Amino acid sequence: MSLPIVAVVGRPNVGKSTLVNRLVQGSDAIVHAMRGVTRDRSYHRTDWNGREFMLIDTGGIELVTDDAFGESIRKQAIMAAEEADAILFVVDGQAGITAGDEDVARILQRSDRPVFLVVNKSDNPGNANESFEFWNLGIGEPWAISALHGHGTGDLLDDLVKVLPEGETVTEEGEIGIAIIGRPNAGKSSIFNGLIGAQRSIISPVAGTTRDSIDTVVDRDGKRYRLVDTAGLRRQSKIDESVEYYSFVRAMRAIDRAQVALLVVDASIGITDGDQRVARFAEERGCAIVVLLNKWDLLTDDDARTAVEDDIPRKLGFIDYAPLLRTSAMTGRGIAKIFDMIDVVYGNFMQSVPTSKLNRFLADLRETGHTISRSGSQLRVKYGTQTRQGPPGFTFFANHPKLVDENFRRYMENRMREAFDFTGTPVTLKFRQKD
Repeated sequence: MSLPIVAVVGRPNVGKSTLVNRLVQGSDAIVHAMRGVTRDRSYHRTDWNGREFMLIDTGGIELVTDDAFGESIRKQAIMAAEEADAILFVVDGQAGITAGDEDVARILQRSDRPVFLVVNKSDNPGNANESFEFWNLGIGEPWAISALHGHGTGDLLDDLVKVLPEGETVTEEGEIGIAIIGRPNAGKSSIFNGLIGAQRSIISPVAGTTRDSIDTVVDRDGKRYRLVDTAGLRRQSKIDESVEYYSFVRAMRAIDRAQVALLVVDASIGITDGDQRVARFAEERGCAIVVLLNKWDLLTDDDARTAVEDDIPRKLGFIDYAPLLRTSAMTGRGIAKIFDMIDVVYGNFMQSVPTSKLNRFLADLRETGHTISRSGSQLRVKYGTQTRQGPPGFTFFANHPKLVDENFRRYMENRMREAFDFTGTPVTLKFRQKD
């Protein structure tokens, strides 16, 4: 499901990253008093009162020039207004209105998106007079807050979630949503065109050609597939243009609403940090995954092929459940097998394991005697049930669920994968106290 997007915009050093950290209850965004510190773009999944949304810190993409409200800030505000479902426009309550604030405000006034004017660094958020002058920006009611201490943020979030649309489910019932993802220039558009049998996407050797996500519905053997060719996902610190940054946002949205992700890797280069990063995006968002080792025809040396294959467990071990296909979009090798593999992983993604089979599995597992003992307590997993599909999720009831550590969780997942076919799909496990 594609979640609503909330963009955080404003001048440098008004506290955007501090606000992001406050709202997501973390410290992912770098915070420093120096102007322009934020370089990496941050993209966070968070929630308030049961409503999930994506929060994006757009800080740091402005050029460091003598003109503090230069062209890049204008582009940033324009793209935020076009792409976001709501906008948090952050200003510095201690500095007062600046020319940079007025410049961004003029752009946001033309937006049809809800804009919240957030007056940060307010010593007394309950004092309306402290933020009175910001009415002059023409954005609407100022929200006086302190991102550092959290004052006023709860009321802001209460009103923010009221204006957010419900999460968008683009794929229709019976359709399989497929996101074709990967680094720039890995051959995603060529794979896309090979799958639909038409020249739909622009193909170019220049990295980053695909700016927008493109949807195409394909009927094949009575099944419907919604294919999305996404812009190449770069390392975020290398996204220097606001246009390309929001292409990244569109690609993330495509992953959010897909059931299956085709991770396209340039085999002629090998597995890179960028491939790991893109795979992590799909894994975190619960997609079934197929890894396509594209440009396999360019590896004419047996040693080169072996080196790539040997590197996969080390660099993509966290998605070791994902099947591999060696493909060449140029020669057509392996393209015909992709749909069959999609069917396999999607079937596993939507698999329902009967409770009776799951508990027989647990009975067999108990006979092995493998468990956890700590401080005189011994873990006993009594029974379990499947609590979700797409991807499969299971809840197990135990006498001491707090004893479950990452090693035991991994052990359970590995045993389940041996007992049931979960090829290509992540599996989530929860442990709860038995009543």
